[in-house]
Amino acid sequence: MPSRRDQIRMSDDELREFVAEHKVMTVATVGANGRPHLMPLWYVPQPGGDLIGWTFAKSQKAKNLERDSHATIQIEDGVEYQELRGVMFECDVEVERDENKVADFGMAIFERYAPSDSGELPPEVREMVQKQAPKRIGMRFHPTRYVTWDHRKLGGVY
Repeated sequence: MPSRRDQIRMSDDELREFVAEHKVMTVATVGANGRPHLMPLWYVPQPGGDLIGWTFAKSQKAKNLERDSHATIQIEDGVEYQELRGVMFECDVEVERDENKVADFGMAIFERYAPSDSGELPPEVREMVQKQAPKRIGMRFHPTRYVTWDHRKLGGVY
């Protein structure tokens, strides 16, 4: 008989679909005091499994990543136990500071979160992203380990 852990594990296809359909991940970095610092973050899934995001260069998560370039990410869904599903990624994080590349991260985020009917970002959004890029960093999260769960697979029996 398979273990409960094996029963609730997502397949690779289920994981890709889950990550693609959600839009907010919780990022945990390690603060100067050694405690986890948890913050929500918009992200864009990349081919190959990486996730990208951006944040203000003076943010606590940016400062934490300068000290320690590791993060743990969680994307979750559900309220009742039998509905719970999600993924936890342990990641190495690559910080991008080049303004043009940071702007590319921002453009990707706004293409995902503020799509237009034409498929092109309006000029005012592009301009806003370009203006913000010097104050931000890009983050590329490379998962090194992950755990998934989908309690819906238990059929209400636990």
